Amino acid sequence: MKQVEFDNNIYNTIRKNIRKYRKERKMTSAELAEIVGLSHEFIRQIQSDKAAYNFSVETLYRISVALDVSLDDLIKKNSD
Repeated sequence: MKQVEFDNNIYNTIRKNIRKYRKERKMTSAELAEIVGLSHEFIRQIQSDKAAYNFSVETLYRISVALDVSLDDLIKKNSD
């Protein structure tokens, strides 16, 4: 049977990638929040390493569309 390796810190990986792609697009958290229809505070919490805030697949999808990246890009562990 194939050995599978899971990312034990997937939420942290996603958080870092959201920040990375948002900054690459020169977009503020407030701008991202407005595009995806969520509060600025919620987007800020999603990106925070200190917040243990989970988010839905729908939220992740909306963010990926707003940032013009694939869902795969948001969950890649080494996308720095």
